[in-house]
Amino acid sequence: MNRPNGFTLVELLLAITLLSMLLALAYGGLSASTRATDRGQTILEESGRLRMAHQFVRKQLNQAIPLAFSQTEESQQALDPVAQEVFLGEANSIRFVGPMPGYLGFGGPQVQQLSIVQSEDGLALVLEHALVQGFEESLLSERAPIFLLDHIANAEFQFQGRDENGELSPWTNRWDDPSVLPMAVALDIVFEEGSYAQWPLLVAAIKVDGSVADGANEANQKNTFKSAIEQMRDRRKDRN
Repeated sequence: MNRPNGFTLVELLLAITLLSMLLALAYGGLSASTRATDRGQTILEESGRLRMAHQFVRKQLNQAIPLAFSQTEESQQALDPVAQEVFLGEANSIRFVGPMPGYLGFGGPQVQQLSIVQSEDGLALVLEHALVQGFEESLLSERAPIFLLDHIANAEFQFQGRDENGELSPWTNRWDDPSVLPMAVALDIVFEEGSYAQWPLLVAAIKVDGSVADGANEANQKNTFKSAIEQMRDRRKDRN
C-alpha cells in the first residue's frame, strides 16, 4: 500500500515550532548586536566629548596669563598691583585671562570663566568669556554659555600654590590670593551613574616660576609639579 504524499499535522507543528525557535534565536542575536553597536557608538561619542573637553580645559589653563581683569577703586588710584584680580578660584568656578581659540573669540586676551552649574541634565561644565578690555562681570552673560560636559554628578576645582618658604602648599578648593596665579589647578569630575565615560585626573600647571633660569632649575620645577600631581592623585584615591 503506497503512503499518501504530504505531511502529517504533527510533522507540520514540529516544523513550525523549530522555525519559530530559529527565528527567535536570530532575532535575539540581531537585537544583541544592535544594542552592542549602539552602546559602542555611545561610548565613542562620550569619550570623544570628554577628551575634547579635557584637552580644552588643560590648554586654556596652561595659557593663563597674569593680566588683571578687575581692581578696586583704591588700586585704580594708587595703581596697587596687589589689589588687582588676576585669578578667582572657588570649588565650582574659576576666572582668569588667556587667549581664546580663533573659532570661539577674537580681539586678544579674554576673561574666561569655567563653572559647574545646574542644568536639565544634572550638573554641567560651562565656559563663558568676554574681552578683557573694559571688562565687567555682566559681560560674561551677554553670550550663551558654551556647554563642555553634562550629566555630571559631582565636580570640584582645587588649587595649589607655594607658601612663604617656597614649598608646595596643600591643595585647597578655594584660592585666597586673587592677585596671583596659582601654580596648579586640578579639576576632578564624577559622572552620573550609567555613564560610560570616566574623567581622567586633570592637573594643569598655569604659572611658570620666574626663578627658572637654567636647566637644573627647570628640572627642579618639573619635579615639583610632578609631586603636585602625585599629591592630587593620592587625594582622589582617599575620596574613593
